[in-house]
Amino acid sequence: MAATIKDVAREANVAPSTVSRVIANNPRISEKTKKRVREVMDKLGYHPNFQARSLVAKNTQTIGVVMPTSGYHAFDNPFFPEVLRGISENAHVNKYGLYLTTGSAEAEIYEEVVSMVQGKRVDGIVLLYSRISDRTKDFLENAGFPFTVVGRPYSNESNTSFVDNDNISITKQVTNHLIQLGHQHIAFVGGNLDFVVTIDRLTGYKLALEEAGLAFKGSYFVDEQQIKMNGRESVASLMALSVPPTALVAQDDLIAYEIISHLGKLNIKVPKDISIISFNNIKLAEFSTPPLSSVDICIYQLGFEAAKCLLHQIKDPDALPKRITIPAKLIERNSCRKLQDKAE
Repeated sequence: MAATIKDVAREANVAPSTVSRVIANNPRISEKTKKRVREVMDKLGYHPNFQARSLVAKNTQTIGVVMPTSGYHAFDNPFFPEVLRGISENAHVNKYGLYLTTGSAEAEIYEEVVSMVQGKRVDGIVLLYSRISDRTKDFLENAGFPFTVVGRPYSNESNTSFVDNDNISITKQVTNHLIQLGHQHIAFVGGNLDFVVTIDRLTGYKLALEEAGLAFKGSYFVDEQQIKMNGRESVASLMALSVPPTALVAQDDLIAYEIISHLGKLNIKVPKDISIISFNNIKLAEFSTPPLSSVDICIYQLGFEAAKCLLHQIKDPDALPKRITIPAKLIERNSCRKLQDKAE
């Protein structure tokens, strides 16, 4: 016969209510008592029935995770598995499971989130993106439902809890790094202007140019859609300008790899002919040819802190919104070179 909570309480010499609090990781229970009760649970092979507990407590012990596109497409980008690793690590410690959206379009994602909330499938939601205009976020705010965003909300007046990097500052730093290497013709490639991360990075890029007395050129900005639809032609057009860029900032490592591939087919070499810096610092960046200079945005930590922030909201609905900034660091490798002549 399977062990019961009463069996655990009797063996550990505590009340059944204490065992329940240990299972819920209640901070009022001492670590010594938690350790003793958990040892007895292991000894007796007791496993809490979280489904039954959820029905009693009127919660699901589940976090909803909303991606900007379906899981199939999102997992093409190493950012999402890594941020999910951070979320799941924190969720696991707190005995929470994850529920992922599978919608492939904005309307489908919205309908699924409404269903999650109204069907009481989750206790809170992490949005893995921040759009300029997002009815999913608006719905969650109007419903008073606990949620946290990975990314800065578009409005600075928003009362939304979020976890993000300082994308304006780090992109300004990255662009300044290229300027200090002697580059005056710097392009910005990738990103979708519907998302706040692109707006912030483009802002940082423009600020660095402005402070260096360099003009922003619209012809030096190539958005994500152009790369996806006509990557080779977009890169070829960029390099065929009367004054082609000698360096570029890529929105992320995947776009940087694609650009390098197209440049190779045009017989343009990195960093001999053009320098490249990108974001995310995925594992392949160190081993690519050439090794890619990239900003480590601490993706795992973004996910871990987002889950931590959300769980705090779930446990304390009256908690004030949190704005957490995760440090980012430029990792210099061999995809950039110093120009001998700054006028080059």
